[in-house]
Amino acid sequence: EELEAHLDLYVIEQREAKAILATKICTHFNRLRLPPEDGEQVVGNIKNNILMVGPTGVGKTFLIKLIAEKLCVPFVKADATKFSETGYVGGDVEDLVRELVAEADGDIELAQHGIIYIDEIDKIASSTANTTGPDVSRSGVQRNLLKLMEHTEVDLRSPHDISSQMESVIQMQRTGKAERKKVSTGNVLFVVSGAFSGLEEIIGRRLNRGAMGFRLSEAQGESDGEGENTDLLKHLRSEDLIEYGFESEFIGRLPVTAVLSSLECGDLLEILRSPRCSVILSKKRDFRAYGIDVDFTDDALSLLAQSAYEEHTGARGLVSAVERVLLAYECKLPSVDIDSFTVTAEVVDHPEEELQSLLLEGSLHTFVRKFRESHNLGLSFDDDAVLLVKDMAVESGEMPLQLCERLLADYGHGLKLLEFEEFEITAEVLRDPSQSLNDLIKSLYHGQT
Repeated sequence: EELEAHLDLYVIEQREAKAILATKICTHFNRLRLPPEDGEQVVGNIKNNILMVGPTGVGKTFLIKLIAEKLCVPFVKADATKFSETGYVGGDVEDLVRELVAEADGDIELAQHGIIYIDEIDKIASSTANTTGPDVSRSGVQRNLLKLMEHTEVDLRSPHDISSQMESVIQMQRTGKAERKKVSTGNVLFVVSGAFSGLEEIIGRRLNRGAMGFRLSEAQGESDGEGENTDLLKHLRSEDLIEYGFESEFIGRLPVTAVLSSLECGDLLEILRSPRCSVILSKKRDFRAYGIDVDFTDDALSLLAQSAYEEHTGARGLVSAVERVLLAYECKLPSVDIDSFTVTAEVVDHPEEELQSLLLEGSLHTFVRKFRESHNLGLSFDDDAVLLVKDMAVESGEMPLQLCERLLADYGHGLKLLEFEEFEITAEVLRDPSQSLNDLIKSLYHGQT
């Protein structure tokens, strides 16, 4: 329950999947701590290896990573697509075990109690209906992974790694023998996952064929719209995975199944609202690196969630939705005097227009500050002047700061000669700065005479 509560802090929805993962993974590691009773013999020990089924962006990887961090066990992740049967074309599955040792800082004992997570496992299904490429290769990868999941010993030095072989040769020359360190996978927990596109069709066909009057329409009737696929997946059996293209022995080593549902727009909004939302926290940190504090209104979060939902990539769409709106802000705001701003619904709907307004405000602040530092003289812009600067900057293609520096280049010296301490820039001044300055000089001269 403690681990499940920890997951609830970071992962929205997926209650059933979180309960399954927390329970079975805790059971696995608690069993490892249990001393064997006298005379007890465990034959064919069954590990709680886990199969996770769910669409992209619903938190599969994040869940396992959170669990590994909470339990303080080494954890490695890989995509099944990078492996080949031989290891010469793609990666060698045994490299996962070596990576686990590296993650444990060379502590073999610790690595032997770690977690290996393999994503996109559906891509090594051998059925040509679901994948492309040679079936033989994918079946070979399944068999190689099966050996790891059962119980095998992996040589710490890879036969395909030149540096490892060189180390072995050097050790042989120094000591007269080559030490062969091996890593046992008997207690390593394996978690595999995938989206399994098309699997629901296999389940649906089986349910329609089933006895006792159960029909596909009944399963689909439990939910409408996008929930249909998840409802079908809840009826998943080993025979469906075998028909999908997995060998029965491989599926037999994955006794625990957790189905994750797709995220609705409301779920994505709840993620963004969470005080632990990595997307929002990361973006705030990006701006804080430039001395800028950024906040988000709830209306803005709602629009960002909707934008992400329309990408159909789950929570992954949140990152691209936020970046689409704020990338230009991150590029341009650090160059002007802006120490904070709020992402509103207007910013999300009209990012370029709102950015120009912010740049105008920041540019004028920067110009006023630099003017005071250089000439010890205070400047201000009236409302009409602010609007005119914006229009002139758009027309000329200049940044407002550079525009003001060009138009008012003579005002520092001129106003100082006229002994001004404060001066307000009007629209009239901006339309003809030279004439306005000359008029000031003439007015002051005539006033003195």
